[in-house]
Amino acid sequence: MADDTTRLRYRVLTGRDDRGFCERVSAALDEGYVLHEGPALTTNGVGQVIVAQALVLPPEDGAA
Repeated sequence: MADDTTRLRYRVLTGRDDRGFCERVSAALDEGYVLHEGPALTTNGVGQVIVAQALVLPPEDGAA
């Protein structure tokens, strides 16, 4: 089992569709993650848009 410092190959970020969410996605991209498909959007019933974005780490060079 991986410890908490090991980067996961797959992760999903969720939150309100705001600058903070975009900063979290941008930080993950800077860490080497790539977007997996487009985001999913919904509302929370009080007028806020909630977004989910899946990210994956690409295979290392030479990995199958």
